[in-house]
Amino acid sequence: MTLEKYIQDLLYRYDCVIVPNFGAFIANSKSAQVNNQRFEPPYKQITFNSLIQNNDGLLANHIAQTDKMPYETALNFIQFEVEEWVEKLLDNELVLKGIGSFYLVDDTIQFEPNTQTNYLTDAFGLNTFNSNVISRQKAITLQDNASTYKKQVEELEEKTPIYINQEKRKKPSYFLKYAAIFLFGSAVIGLLGKKMYDENKSKQQVIALQNQQKINEDKIQTATFVIDSPLPTITVHALEPKIKYHIIAGAFRNEQNAQNKVNQLIKKGFGASVVGKNKWNLTQVAFGSFSSLEKANMSLQKIKASVAKDAWLLVKK
Repeated sequence: MTLEKYIQDLLYRYDCVIVPNFGAFIANSKSAQVNNQRFEPPYKQITFNSLIQNNDGLLANHIAQTDKMPYETALNFIQFEVEEWVEKLLDNELVLKGIGSFYLVDDTIQFEPNTQTNYLTDAFGLNTFNSNVISRQKAITLQDNASTYKKQVEELEEKTPIYINQEKRKKPSYFLKYAAIFLFGSAVIGLLGKKMYDENKSKQQVIALQNQQKINEDKIQTATFVIDSPLPTITVHALEPKIKYHIIAGAFRNEQNAQNKVNQLIKKGFGASVVGKNKWNLTQVAFGSFSSLEKANMSLQKIKASVAKDAWLLVKK
């Protein structure tokens, strides 16, 4: 696998990947954008800084763990690839697949990122697309509707005039008036009767509930609870995650020296401990121990950068 493939794998998880003796690839998250009906999802913008060349161990450790090779072998592989990159860049454009292109301008390295690959995992599955132009229509107001209806009525009246015969109008019947009064009175009486019935029913329900509550209270007062054989106590043992990744600070032939080193690291804020003896019968001391390989690698990089460059990762099965 080529060196740029390892760099691509790390850019999905980290914001800075340093290639020793070459430079650093830096990823900055950018928000989604809309330009002329073109929607672009959020992404990681890749830039290059040729001044950052010190080895932080991230790339070499990733190669060593992926291909099951020693750390020093991974460093030699990186150095060999970088020499080929520089040699090619002196004569022509250097293209790193999925990352970008390099070229020289007045002895200065210029970088143009590849925009086809999105290293932001939160935007997985989101693609760029264009939206259709939305045409807006004039809003129709209530006044416009009224004018339209009035015009339609006037046109109908012109085609089919309506005549009203005053003589054929009938006077309202007194019988209908009395019938309406009778129906209204019946409705009022019916409503009053239903209200009285509902009130009486509610009172009966309340009395029944009170009687039932008193019976329950009497039963509770006279009840006796006797537990002849109580249930046995159950002890649940939770499985703790296995601690098998240890960042080694040193190995000592004298166990007291090893304990002194542990005490010294604990005072500095590390979760130090003795993690047994190696095949040479030396007592090993760890800066800290982890159940997760990812957390162990992150802590190892910080320790190598700020405390001990010779720290290394011990894996116990």
